[in-house]
Amino acid sequence: MERPGRMLLLSELRVRNAACDVSLSRSLLTWKRRTSSPVYHPLRPRFCVPSFPRRRPDPGVGHTVSVSEILSVREEEENSSRRRDDGSWKKIKEREGKDCGPAFTVLYVERTQHHRWRCAEVTFTCPEEALCQHWVSSIREQLAAIASRPKHLLVYINPYSGKRQGKRIYERKVAPLFAQAGVSTHVIVTERANYARDHLKTGVELQKFDGVVCVGGDGMFSEIIHGLIWRTQIDGGVDPNCPEEELIPCTLRIGIIPAGSTDCICFATVGTNDPVTSALHIIVGDSQPMDVCSVHHNNTFLQYSVSLLGYGFYGDVLTDSERKRWMGPARYDLSGVKMFLTHHYYEGTVSYLPAKGIMGTPRDAARCRSGCVVCQHNRQLLPEKAERYEVDEASGSESDSEWRTLRGKFLAINAASMSCACPRSPKGLSPAAHLADGTTDLILVRKCSRFDFLRHLIRHTSKDDQFDLAFVEVHRVRRFCFTPRHCQSDSDLDLRENGKHQIFSQICRDHPACGCAPAYSSWNCDGEILNHTAIDVRVHCQFIQLFARGIEEPKVFEELPNPCAI
Repeated sequence: MERPGRMLLLSELRVRNAACDVSLSRSLLTWKRRTSSPVYHPLRPRFCVPSFPRRRPDPGVGHTVSVSEILSVREEEENSSRRRDDGSWKKIKEREGKDCGPAFTVLYVERTQHHRWRCAEVTFTCPEEALCQHWVSSIREQLAAIASRPKHLLVYINPYSGKRQGKRIYERKVAPLFAQAGVSTHVIVTERANYARDHLKTGVELQKFDGVVCVGGDGMFSEIIHGLIWRTQIDGGVDPNCPEEELIPCTLRIGIIPAGSTDCICFATVGTNDPVTSALHIIVGDSQPMDVCSVHHNNTFLQYSVSLLGYGFYGDVLTDSERKRWMGPARYDLSGVKMFLTHHYYEGTVSYLPAKGIMGTPRDAARCRSGCVVCQHNRQLLPEKAERYEVDEASGSESDSEWRTLRGKFLAINAASMSCACPRSPKGLSPAAHLADGTTDLILVRKCSRFDFLRHLIRHTSKDDQFDLAFVEVHRVRRFCFTPRHCQSDSDLDLRENGKHQIFSQICRDHPACGCAPAYSSWNCDGEILNHTAIDVRVHCQFIQLFARGIEEPKVFEELPNPCAI
């Protein structure tokens, strides 16, 4: 809990007919009921969600709210309830339970279970009008001094993501919160795929906004980061097609209102896929850095990735599910079962640059949380200018004794830049992966039986270590390259489309029993299919900023007093 610092205001006010000592400092708003005060509880509070673990209300318990988590303050109209009086018994009871006199209401963040936030409110009644106005102006002064809070946001809504509820979620749950907090928005409903990406590249003046918010799933978020990163590089004179180029980090923060099928980004950065929680993180101006991987084929930029790059099983699942989009989110389950039964494996060469001298390993018990010391420590280890590495492609040997090379038959090759946790996989593909440490976890699943592969998949949903299997290995890397065994053309896509007969002949030559695994899979890059299989992936440390603060530890929630204590 923050230290209160210098006291700005201290008054005796009333909260629900109870006299309280209320104080305001630059960092905290505190109120505590006086033990000698008579208490009368005629009504239930308008908003009451018990913290966990539940505690008995203590008459002397005080409430403390960080000023940084106050959303807004408003002055109440003293006679507003009388003007709406319809003479009913209910209205009479309400008036009896309310304090009379000038009052103001403070809206603030309240933590509930499962990392969720809610907008709670408390009303203070003052003995005189001048004191009420003084409190309101003082709180507003403190809120205006918080420079990290956004005032103008650019909002993109994908009306087709997930269950097609994006527009409804924004209008009913998010827009009212922005309005209460005094955040102005410019809302754009996207009309097609990549509409937001193209609009950000050329069609918007970013200087007008303090952040960009996307309402949708992980695919919508991918559109936003591609548009912003591309725009930043072009404005800075950087060539995105050069894999060795030092890219310019994006300074404009990105907010995500989850409305998709999996919402992995929200689960990794906030801990839940609740739209209200994400909206409140945006309002209070939280900032969470994130790594971004750039993916190139030869000297051509393909895509950016922030969560998962998957070849083999996860690439095949995505490719097959794209043909079943009419099924909605259920298509992933069906395609997953189908690809598990087909049990395809793929031959290729993986070269990677291990992350040396860093804190943490892919098999740590510790997880990336708010204020992660691993991310902070590893960021300081990076030089001011990233080193440039070259791979000797002709010989396949390592360069400067840094690169390592593996060849074999793989069921899956995954690169997880975050845990990739979601409701389908609560632990994620790599539970100990970090959001902003400048590395990605390279997971190699070699050819094995269906039973063994099933064991590996099941461990994603249990407490068992999914890497503690003989056919699975994981490496924390800063960069890696993959080349499929039969890559004979600069364009894998052209090879697939124009050389199907040659590929089929190659398959039959390697596998006399016709009808077995194809020679190539597809790369699943954050839910998008890449056109090439031979790729070069490089991690850019803390490259973008999100309106989030990382997943908070449970003790942050447990330390809070019960909101029903007064």
